Amino acid sequence: MKIVIPGGTGQVGGVLTRALRAAGHEVVVISRSSGVRWDGHTLGPWADEINGADVVINLAGRSVSCRYNAENLQQMMRSRVDSARVVGEAIAKADDPPGVWLQMSTATIYAHRFDAPNDEETGVLGGREPDVPGYWAYSVEIAKRWEAELEEADTPATRKVALRSAMVMSPDRGGVFDYLSWMARLGLGGPVAGGRQYVSWIHDDDFVRAVALLIREPISGAVNLAAPGPVPQREFMRELRKAWRVPVGLPATSWMAEIGAFALRTDTELLLKSRRVVPGRLQDAGFEFHFPNWREAAQNLAERRR
Repeated sequence: MKIVIPGGTGQVGGVLTRALRAAGHEVVVISRSSGVRWDGHTLGPWADEINGADVVINLAGRSVSCRYNAENLQQMMRSRVDSARVVGEAIAKADDPPGVWLQMSTATIYAHRFDAPNDEETGVLGGREPDVPGYWAYSVEIAKRWEAELEEADTPATRKVALRSAMVMSPDRGGVFDYLSWMARLGLGGPVAGGRQYVSWIHDDDFVRAVALLIREPISGAVNLAAPGPVPQREFMRELRKAWRVPVGLPATSWMAEIGAFALRTDTELLLKSRRVVPGRLQDAGFEFHFPNWREAAQNLAERRR
């Protein structure tokens, strides 16, 4: 197949591009910096790649690893909404449109929740929830508007899927596993603010296989890409320390996490929001995870990184 990946130069794009090319597919990456160029919000010659393609996987959007100030949040919103809109326009104008459009979304769309897991059918979408910082609602609004652009695009010949992805864990440098491993190996990988908040994740092998299933099977709408075993942050980091043979991890309070996030130019929402997300529709479709449990996943990732 010919598979076009707008925004494919990041960690997730690299994971998918390697796997899809290894499987014999033609992969065309569209980005601001390499491959076929675009600006992320206007039609241009790049749209010719979509005409006649079999699949589009749109991953474009500003990195969430930043300070969540007003300017960065607006950039996150614009980059996601504009890229989804213009990909939809390119598909709508194509004489030979792709059969499938997989649009990246995020598990952050669900509410900060401890009591029960969020699947696609019964999950609670986030909003202005009590006892959490008000700006967290903006992250949810970004996700909702991202998916709205997909849903509203006039592309009747193209099946559309919103990928509500948890953190994709791969051993690549600069990815989330690399960052968390760095913290753990420094002895800083203890519970944050008590560590009750859930962490949802997916191993890169399962992520690639789930994308392949969604290309292959007639599934539309929102799909959670997350392992079936979300775990509290304290347990998540404990297993990661074991994978790196680090005996202890210093705990951090909320204010300590704020200082650390400021120093690293990131935001504590990534650490403190409880993302308890499970893959209801994937499992209903018969998908079998190679790495359903974090202990085995962390061991595998650490071994591949060494």
